[in-house]
Amino acid sequence: MSISIIDDIVLARRTILRRVPLDEISAPPALLDSIERMFGARLTPAEAVGRIIRDVRERGDAALYEWSAKLDGARDAQFEVPRARLQHAAEALDPELLGALQLAAGEIERFHRKQARNSWVDFNVEGALGQIVVPLQRVGLYAPGGSAPLPSSLLMAAIPARVAGVEEIVVCSPPQRATGEVAEIVMAAAYVAGVDRVFALGGAQAIAALAYGTASVPQVDKIAGPGNLFVVLAKRAVYGVVGIEALPGPTETLVIADDTADPRLAAADLLAQAEHDLVASAIMLTPSRAVAAATQAEVARQLEALERAEIAAQSIAQRGGIVVVADLDEAFALANAFAPEHLCLLLQEPWQHVGKVRNAGGIFLGERSFEVLGDYAAGPSHIMPTGGTARYASPVNVDDFRKIISLVGLNEAALRRIGPAAARLAEAEGLTGHAAAVRARLESSEF
Repeated sequence: MSISIIDDIVLARRTILRRVPLDEISAPPALLDSIERMFGARLTPAEAVGRIIRDVRERGDAALYEWSAKLDGARDAQFEVPRARLQHAAEALDPELLGALQLAAGEIERFHRKQARNSWVDFNVEGALGQIVVPLQRVGLYAPGGSAPLPSSLLMAAIPARVAGVEEIVVCSPPQRATGEVAEIVMAAAYVAGVDRVFALGGAQAIAALAYGTASVPQVDKIAGPGNLFVVLAKRAVYGVVGIEALPGPTETLVIADDTADPRLAAADLLAQAEHDLVASAIMLTPSRAVAAATQAEVARQLEALERAEIAAQSIAQRGGIVVVADLDEAFALANAFAPEHLCLLLQEPWQHVGKVRNAGGIFLGERSFEVLGDYAAGPSHIMPTGGTARYASPVNVDDFRKIISLVGLNEAALRRIGPAAARLAEAEGLTGHAAAVRARLESSEF
C-alpha cells in the first residue's frame, strides 16, 4: 500500500483537505460496541463522557476508583504517585534516555523564557492605568499513557507552566494495565519537569477530577494537554468550570515541496506523522509531478520497515495524500485554508516563503528543520492547534498559564475629561444607574 496522488484540486478540497467538525466525526461501530458493553446502553462517546463526569462530580473518589478499575484496570485506590517514586523512575531510567529528557527540557525552558509579558503601570497627570500579569495558582496537565506513553507531551506543557510561575502543577496520566502504575518514562519526565503532584488517573474521569476536585485530587484552574477522544470531549464538557488551552484533535502535517525536495525525506516526514494513530493526517502539496511520484514510491518502500506499519498504512489510506498543485502560490493558498498543525516547507529557499503563511501551528523550514525535531527537542511546545484551529489559536505557551488583571487608578483630572462621555454612553445603553454613578461624582467635583 502507498499514498495516493490527487491531481484534481476540487477533489482534494472535498476529501483530504476537508475539515470535519468534532461533532460530525462518527464513532466507529467497534467503539460504540465497547461503550455499550461498558455502560449497558448504546451511548455516543459524548454521552458516555457526560455520565462519567456527573458520577465523579457527585461521588468523588468512589466514582474515580470504580471508573479507573473498569476502564483502566486500576488495582489501587491510592491515586497519587509518591514523589520518591518519581525520583526513582528518573534515576532508574537508561542514562542516555534520561539525558535526552533533560536536554529536551532545557531547550523547551530556554525557548519559553523568551516569551515575556510584563506587568506595567503608566503614571501620568490623570492617575495611572496598567496591568498585572499573574500566574495561575494551580493547573492540571494530562499526559497520555496508553499503548504509546508520551513523556514529551508532559514536558511540552509542564515546562511552560513552570516558566509562567504556576504555584502548583498537577499531572494525571493513566495507569499501565501491566503494572497498575503510571508509565515509568512519564514518571521520569514528571520529575525532570519539576511538577508538584502526579496521579495515576486517565480518561474522562481524570478530567472530571481535575475540574471539580475530589478528596484526593485538587481542583485546578485550567487543564492542558492532549488526549484521546474521551479526554477531548471531557475537556469540552468542563470548560467554563475550568479553563482549557484547546481541544487537541488528531495530529496533522502538511508538507509543501518543490522540485528540489528529496522524496526520501518527504516520505519519512509523512510516515512519521501517519504512525501516530489511525486518524492522523499526512498530506503533501507539490507542483512537481515527478516529486509526487517519487515520494509515493518512497512511502511504499519505507512503510515496510516501520514497527507501526499497519497504523501508518491505514492513516495514509484514510486521511493522507499527495496533491499536485499548479504552483507554490496555490500550495500556500490551500495550506492557509487548511490551517495545519505542522507546516513543513521542503523548499529550496524556505525563508523566502514564510511571509505567505497566515495559518499554521508551527512552520518547519527546510530539510534539516523537520517536524520530529520539534516534537521532542527544538524548544517550542509541540502541543499545537489542530483541526483548522490554527486560524485563531496558538501553540501552548507561557501565556496559557498566566492571566492579566487590569489596574485602574484615575484621579479628578481623568474624571473631568472622560466622565461626561462615560455618562452619555451609559444613557445610550439605557443603564441609568451607570450614568448616575458618574454624574454623582461629577456633581461633587470641584471645578
